[in-house]
Amino acid sequence: MHVLFLFLDGVGIGKKDAAANPFFAARIPVLEILLGGTLPSLHHRTIETAETTALPLDATLGVEGLPQSGTGQASLFTGINAPLLVGKHFGPHPYSTLRPVIEAHNIFRRVLQAGLRPCFANAYPQKFFDYVETRQSRLTVTTLSCKYAGLPLRREKELSEGRGISADITREGWFKLGHPSIAVISPDVAGIHLAGLCVDHEFVLFEYWKTDHAGHGQGMAEAVDALERFDGLLGGMLATIDRHRTLVVLTSDHGNLEDLTTKTHTRNPVPLILTGKRHRAVADRVYHYGGRAPNLTHVLPALMEVLQDDAGRGGHS
Repeated sequence: MHVLFLFLDGVGIGKKDAAANPFFAARIPVLEILLGGTLPSLHHRTIETAETTALPLDATLGVEGLPQSGTGQASLFTGINAPLLVGKHFGPHPYSTLRPVIEAHNIFRRVLQAGLRPCFANAYPQKFFDYVETRQSRLTVTTLSCKYAGLPLRREKELSEGRGISADITREGWFKLGHPSIAVISPDVAGIHLAGLCVDHEFVLFEYWKTDHAGHGQGMAEAVDALERFDGLLGGMLATIDRHRTLVVLTSDHGNLEDLTTKTHTRNPVPLILTGKRHRAVADRVYHYGGRAPNLTHVLPALMEVLQDDAGRGGHS
């Protein structure tokens, strides 16, 4: 069994309103078909088809205020309620007291402990490495998790060889970052490259931040572009993977993009979309842990339980 985990920063479930919610303004046919022609909204939060299960996750985690990336991502990628632990929502980077939690419980370490091979698909330019050498406190939850798990970050070489994915999907930003030799590619080709990482890894995580950036910008054109770009990647990936052997997980850390009437994050639930191998089993485990109100902390334990169960059964469906 392989898992492709697609993390979209700042994507909640909002109103079915094309004037405020770019999900209902963008052309995203791959996601629409995947969800049986219906996109999640506040009035239609749960979707079940033969191939896909979508359900809402609480991102507030019982803490007042607006959810933030640092504590939201820590909760999602460790299974521990980070804002409750520190007494507030915090971000964009993880709160200092959360570092031991991330070190001990991060998703890459959990996958390694299960005897499986994890991969963080995002590739980083040299400027990133130069920057964090003097500012280690500015690492995100995912990059910090890689550091603690001993998982090297991908660089220009891996990106150019199709073994890494640009955070903007198409690689357009790499020229300005001092890498003129990196060619721009289409979103679907990036999706094919992403799917190819499953050949050598049972768990692959890709992080897409343009959704949160577009939400803060409140511009519909930028938001639509971010979603349509991701939909292209999703299409290339789904056309390449074997869904009988691969589970695709798509979720977020907090709301933002779904409501362009506000510049801030929202308290809306975030979608958890599961498709492919054992998608219903993972959804059932999420409900087992979270009851009628599953939240960000229930994804990792549900996913690990199904992964380990599948490995123990020799990969049979």
